[in-house]
Amino acid sequence: MTTDHGYPAVRMHIAGEWCQGGSGRTAPVLDPATEEEIGRVPLATPADLDRALDAAARGFGTWRDTPVARRTAVLHAAADLLTERAGAVGRIMTLEQGKPLAEAAGEARRVAGTLRWHADDARRAYGRIIPSAPGTLLSVRREPIGPVAAFVPWNFPAGGPMRKISAALAAGCSIVVKASEETPATAMELVRCFADAGLPDGVLNLVFGEPAEVSARLIASPVTRLIAFTGSVPVGKLLAAEAGKVMKPSLMELGGHAPVIVCADADPVTAARRAARAKFANAGQVCTSPSRFLVHESLAEEFTAAFVAAAEAVVVGDGLAEGTTMGPLANERRLAAMERLVADAVARGAKVRTGGERLDRPGYFFPPTVLTGVPADAELMREEPFGPLAPIVPFTDLDEALATANALPYGLAAYGFTESAATAERLAGALEAGILSINHCGGSVHEAPSGGVKDSGYGREGGPEALDAYLITKRVSHLLAG
Repeated sequence: MTTDHGYPAVRMHIAGEWCQGGSGRTAPVLDPATEEEIGRVPLATPADLDRALDAAARGFGTWRDTPVARRTAVLHAAADLLTERAGAVGRIMTLEQGKPLAEAAGEARRVAGTLRWHADDARRAYGRIIPSAPGTLLSVRREPIGPVAAFVPWNFPAGGPMRKISAALAAGCSIVVKASEETPATAMELVRCFADAGLPDGVLNLVFGEPAEVSARLIASPVTRLIAFTGSVPVGKLLAAEAGKVMKPSLMELGGHAPVIVCADADPVTAARRAARAKFANAGQVCTSPSRFLVHESLAEEFTAAFVAAAEAVVVGDGLAEGTTMGPLANERRLAAMERLVADAVARGAKVRTGGERLDRPGYFFPPTVLTGVPADAELMREEPFGPLAPIVPFTDLDEALATANALPYGLAAYGFTESAATAERLAGALEAGILSINHCGGSVHEAPSGGVKDSGYGREGGPEALDAYLITKRVSHLLAG
């Protein structure tokens, strides 16, 4: 069933069944390009959440005992289905989140690759045999931790859920996913791929609801053994504290405020073009988005001119419209934040070089915005913008730039541009971030870990490290008979 907009009827998935929830409570889903309601999302009751937890407990026993070859086959089958459905999933994503259709369909295809990577990693959760005393067999086993409670945001409606679902299932865990009420149908379509691929009932459960109510019940439940969260620093700290009260480990992928250091020997035009492309992807609503541009004073004018040109070449519009290269912001909250951050910077002496005001049309549209002369005490330099704002700040020497880059309590991503191998190594050693890109602004990849330091969280997603949080390490010492 779909609406007149082509948007599917949203359902939760509990114990293998699609359901609306016990209370009939729903919330609107809006198209950020038009501000029109395109659907309703069901909100779980405590009884619904308890059913999901019970299902996850039963599903864990089934999935843990499923041979790894069978688990891998199911995950690959789900990845194949998602690849086949990427265009349709992308259209749903654009309707509810706003990003251009090409970005959305690309995200769906990319996370199918994430699932394939983790499916194969399921075969590599190795234990080991340790040389020991005669007559004793000493071994180390890696075993699934148990049912997982995962909380994911709206900015990557496919990527956010899949990174947790795929790692949990590959490790042999069951999972209850609380997805965003603003982008629920994309998560629903991901879950449908797993169900259609033959995943046993109860292994993957999907719920929506009031965030505080859902998180409190899922975290406190004795069923869940790991809390996995992607989102803001304040909410992450709150959930980590609640998990700590019941002695549960947590995996936290939180926000950042990524510096870009453009060194004196860099090509300013190339750096500007590459940085701008990353800055305006997903309308800047990316936790690793470059967001503080520290440019050597000798290059600042040329870099700024090239960056402004790149910003003005972005085509802002409905993500379903042909030619659109940047969609709207996802919601009214982000739009208000952009207006507040720009107003504060201008009041403190900054100059808007392009953009700066919401577009005069329906939808949550805010143009690519470049500012210069932004002082260090401006909110934009201290608060993650999570939108298409780019403050450009000149620096005199690299020590100054590194001090500025590391001054904030965040440490997710950082970027540097230099033609010197020695300078690149200095950046790699000195920048306080879990992810660093030199001479490009690349995103996450399946084969390498991503994660933050300081207030940006702990634990890693991607690469061989991705399964670590979902596995326990058990030492077994066996005194042999005789």
